[in-house]
Amino acid sequence: MDKAHEDVCGPAVVHLLRRAFREYGDPRYERLATLCASHLYNLRKSAGYQAQRTHFTQTRPVCNAIGVRKAPAPDGRAGFVRVDTVHQGDQDGAKGVYHITCVDAVSQWQVQACVQGISEAFLLPVLALILAQFPFVVLGFHSDNGSEFINHQVAKLLEKLRIEQTKSRSRHSNDNALAESKNASVVRKHMGYAHIPQHFALRINAFYQETFNPWLNLHRPCLFSTAVVGPKGKLIKRYKLADVKTPLECLAMLCASQLVQLKADVTLPLLQALARSQTDLAATKAMQQAKHDLFVSFEKPKRRA
Repeated sequence: MDKAHEDVCGPAVVHLLRRAFREYGDPRYERLATLCASHLYNLRKSAGYQAQRTHFTQTRPVCNAIGVRKAPAPDGRAGFVRVDTVHQGDQDGAKGVYHITCVDAVSQWQVQACVQGISEAFLLPVLALILAQFPFVVLGFHSDNGSEFINHQVAKLLEKLRIEQTKSRSRHSNDNALAESKNASVVRKHMGYAHIPQHFALRINAFYQETFNPWLNLHRPCLFSTAVVGPKGKLIKRYKLADVKTPLECLAMLCASQLVQLKADVTLPLLQALARSQTDLAATKAMQQAKHDLFVSFEKPKRRA
């Protein structure tokens, strides 16, 4: 069978074969002109046909010299952040906002941000704002292989700040699992799945910076794992009630162990005084009220009849 007939459906191929013999008198198609479509499908599934017509090539890896392809090794130190993006859906061909989740691998100190798009014009200023909101010096920046972070502009920004850039490895889904889990437990839980137009990005970003991020790090408890040795000698992570604490409480423990480098204008007593300025319940109520006001502002005003 000619290669020209391979990508055509069975009945169409049979029709072409019959025309080749009956209309154009090509003797090579005399027997094939009597072929039925169902038998043609059987022939295409045969091992002999697939061996001659099917060609397989190995996946070619994308060679990009930006970032080191490895899992970050914080060794118990704060300052190695994981980052990922969440899209707020499309509607009628219009793109929604993008949420950026950036979380420290050890202390789980988390900074949320929102941008209109993941192009250079929108992403770079917000990325610099995210790094500035961390109370400690950021030493490592890990992301997946998406082009929004693996590009020369982001690499130049991180190099200027002396931050190591790493990216996830192939077939290692846990390399960026912490940021992806925060996407579900934080972003989707509070922002939902419905479409939010892009022009609300600045309003959402202000809510994140003024209310949501302080609540996340000063008042919202997180689960921290404890590695125990299993019966077969394998390290198993256990989540105990005694290990539940806020990112600020974890940061205080890291400061006591000298495993974190705070920025020059940030002190631990200042952060603790900010956390004690209101109770966890009051901070949660204030965050919920600010979130309610934010979502109310998304609604279109009703027109008078």
